[in-house]
Amino acid sequence: YADTVAAECAAADRDAGAAEGTCRALVSELLPGVEDGTHPRDLSEGQRLALALALVLTARPPLLLLDEPTRGLDYAAKGRLVGVLRSLAAEGHAIVLATHDVELAAELAHRVVILADGEVVADGPTGRVVVSSPAFAPQTAKILAPQEWLTVSQVRDVLEAGP
Repeated sequence: YADTVAAECAAADRDAGAAEGTCRALVSELLPGVEDGTHPRDLSEGQRLALALALVLTARPPLLLLDEPTRGLDYAAKGRLVGVLRSLAAEGHAIVLATHDVELAAELAHRVVILADGEVVADGPTGRVVVSSPAFAPQTAKILAPQEWLTVSQVRDVLEAGP
């Protein structure tokens, strides 16, 4: 780590050939309130992971491989991460997630592959796979079955649309 968040961001901008402030804007989006002078080691585990993600995203990689990206994140930080990942996907970036967070998979994925003991036990469209077994289903789907809503945001959209 560099000694400050600002130094980390400056290095990321330089290494990626990005405009000055690109990384800092990502940090502000993922970690609102984190000051430039903060030492990265003073951040929580979730904040350090969000900082690392911002550093990587500065380079705008066409393919992003994420392993447990919500580890250590609170609900609000997870929501910010989902927003960033959705934006990247909408811009054409490919995102591959390895996660135990079924809600995150339901929120973001078009396709889900579920592994157990090194074997594929389910593979297909998210909506079909995650409700194929109570072991895979997000809490929203379990509570609101037989409705086909997988996420809180889907329920919110339905409620806001009205009857």
